[in-house]
Amino acid sequence: MVRTFVAIDLPEEIRERIRESRTILAGAGGRLAIVDPASLHITVKFLGEVEPGRISAIIEALRATSSEAFEVTVGRAALNRPRSPRVVWCNVTDTGESAALAREVDDLLEPLGFPRERRPFRPHVTLARVKEFHPSLIQQVQRMPSEPFGRFRVETIKLKKSTLTPHGPIYEDLAEVAL
Repeated sequence: MVRTFVAIDLPEEIRERIRESRTILAGAGGRLAIVDPASLHITVKFLGEVEPGRISAIIEALRATSSEAFEVTVGRAALNRPRSPRVVWCNVTDTGESAALAREVDDLLEPLGFPRERRPFRPHVTLARVKEFHPSLIQQVQRMPSEPFGRFRVETIKLKKSTLTPHGPIYEDLAEVAL
């Protein structure tokens, strides 16, 4: 089985800006699993464990996308739930294109047996997972840059393989599809 998901990769300039802010997060109490900047992405759809023989059908389905390239802004760092956060993330904003892309990916993959997402799509970039909350995390997130991390043009989506390791997931591109 291959653990897979569909994603939008971030450009190196934005990854580098986020990399510079990691030390602020690392200063928080509690326990955080901080995401390696090389792995930062926007998840469009998580597919889970997939039989290797189904990968080519997934790629072909994704190639049928009619979505066009669009611009997104990676906002400042925030907590997903201020009172009991589980994730430190950056909201991603656009004029609705990423949600339309997520719906189209659902449409393309549902015939292959992948259930549609029930929750509304909320584009974001996960910076860290909160393993054990400490109130100092709130102050550390507030110390991070107040301006957005950047804006970029989304021109491709990728089917990615995720291998879980004790040191965090390792991602490998299985296919890239142009928008």
